[in-house]
Amino acid sequence: MSISKLSSWGHYPYAPQTGREPVWRERVQPALREAGERFGTTLPFGNGRSYGDSCLAATDHVLMLRGLDRFIAADWKTGVLRAEAGVTLGAVLALVVPRGWMLPVTPGTQFVTLGGAVANDVHGKNHHVRGTFGRHVRRFSLLRSDREPLECAPEENADLYRATIGGLGLTGIVEWVELQLMPVASSRLVTQTIAFGNLDEFLSLSREYDARHEYGVAWIDCLGRGASLGRGIYVSADHAADRCFDMPRRRRRRVPFAPPWSPVNRYTLKLFNEFYYRRAAAKAGPAVVNCASYFYPLDSIENWNRLYGRRGFQQYQFVVPDATARDALHAFLDAIAATHAGSFLAVLKRCGPLASPGLLSFPMQGISLALDFPQHDTRSATLFARLDAIVREAGGRQYPAKDAHMSGADFRAAYPAWQALEQLRDPALMSRFWQRTTR
Repeated sequence: MSISKLSSWGHYPYAPQTGREPVWRERVQPALREAGERFGTTLPFGNGRSYGDSCLAATDHVLMLRGLDRFIAADWKTGVLRAEAGVTLGAVLALVVPRGWMLPVTPGTQFVTLGGAVANDVHGKNHHVRGTFGRHVRRFSLLRSDREPLECAPEENADLYRATIGGLGLTGIVEWVELQLMPVASSRLVTQTIAFGNLDEFLSLSREYDARHEYGVAWIDCLGRGASLGRGIYVSADHAADRCFDMPRRRRRRVPFAPPWSPVNRYTLKLFNEFYYRRAAAKAGPAVVNCASYFYPLDSIENWNRLYGRRGFQQYQFVVPDATARDALHAFLDAIAATHAGSFLAVLKRCGPLASPGLLSFPMQGISLALDFPQHDTRSATLFARLDAIVREAGGRQYPAKDAHMSGADFRAAYPAWQALEQLRDPALMSRFWQRTTR
């Protein structure tokens, strides 16, 4: 089966992909070899939730793996789950939460596949406690064009295990994943919402509250200036102890089409940020919420990426070390506010010291910030050049899963293990991102 006009979540760069969809595991490796012979290279494609060009094949021909969506085995006593790589995190949650288990690490959307979570070594609001997704992957099956299928684990084919976790889908096709789940006493979360007036207050809050709670994340007003630079809302959370394992279905609103121009601009941003800050600050305090509203706020809006218009958008996510975080974040937010650019959803969180097993994993101990920018060729190029310099000088790095512009020099300096991954890359796999940053 062939599917056309696949794209990344940001719709930038615009490079429609044609996907062939093997739906049975035994067809994946032959399809990989056939694609390599026919097109030269291809790339695995999950649910299309990577933002930039890391999920786009250099040849614009991908292997779409959402059809591999079956659960294989589960041990409900130990919380070990094995499932095919096309299973989404949402499907995992629907199966495991009623049984008292939870994903130990989850990103900001449940529509990521298990294969995508491994390939991008995703992280979440509890990185300071659990590290990245890859730390909880016990083993996986890897299919390559140049050898027979093999299983990878920390002590088995360890080089490919480390290269595949965070390896952007370049070391082979992940066939299935075996994951260690986390026991929980409820699907609901006890949250504490606190308004903070500036960046320094956030740094103090997160240092105190992250040490005491499983989850912690902040929204910031990226247009704040002067004494209000970096003001925002911090929300910590822990699983409740009420033995409630309901997974309520949320009503999803839908953005029906992408407008010709982006409604995200300096005027709407200013209005939204002011309204959101005041509304959230008025509701500050403790609350009990369902896990979907805390982990996946945007999942309730189908095709929310269309809000940025037909040109799409770029997400800029970076992490900087603790030692340079304050000055770098001040400079970063100053640069954004000066251009009146910015994002409705600006996510600030602390990353902890737990090392990932992946060679190219993104998080480091420090502070991470993610913002979305409507694509505007001239403004984006000028602003991003300034932001890149701030991150570079602070000793930070950008997130390949979200990137559509990072220079090759910045990527290679921030991820020196890229050469080790290149040595292990499947010769039949090549992405636009890898071609852009390593050639």
